[in-house]
Amino acid sequence: MKRIAIFPGSFDPFTNGHLDVAQRGAVLFDELIIAIGNNSTKQRYMPVEKMIEIISELFREDARIRVQSYKGLTADFARQTGARFLLRGLRNTTDFEYENTIAQANRHVNTGLETVFLITSPHLAAISSSIIREIHSYGGNVDAFIPFRI
Repeated sequence: MKRIAIFPGSFDPFTNGHLDVAQRGAVLFDELIIAIGNNSTKQRYMPVEKMIEIISELFREDARIRVQSYKGLTADFARQTGARFLLRGLRNTTDFEYENTIAQANRHVNTGLETVFLITSPHLAAISSSIIREIHSYGGNVDAFIPFRI
C-alpha cells in the first residue's frame, strides 16, 4: 500500500522551516501532499492560488510532492486523498502541546490517521509565518526566511 502523507497548513507564507520539513518528510513517504487549508478564522496575507504556484515551483523536480488546497477538516481531506499520515513540524514544546491536541482530534475523526512529527532544524526554529508577515507588512526584508521573493 502506498504511503501517502499530508503536510497541512496555511503556509501564509511558506517558510524555509516549512521547506525543511517538507524535504525531510518527503523521503519518509511515497507521496507528500502539501495541503493548504482554508482557516475560516484567519485572513490570508498571500492568496492561496499564489502560494500553490510558488510551492509547486519549489518542488517541480520532485515527483513525490504535490501541492493542493482544501476546505474542511484535515482528517476528512486525508480520507479523501487516501493519506494515512499527517506530517507536522515542531519548533518547540509549545508547538508540541498544540499539535498533540490536534493530532488526537484528527485521530478521533479519522481512526486510520497517524501524525508524524519532525523536529524543525535548529537554525530554522525561530521562523514563523506570523513573524514574517509582520516584518514584511512594515517593509522589512524577509528574504532570509522564505525560499522565494515577495
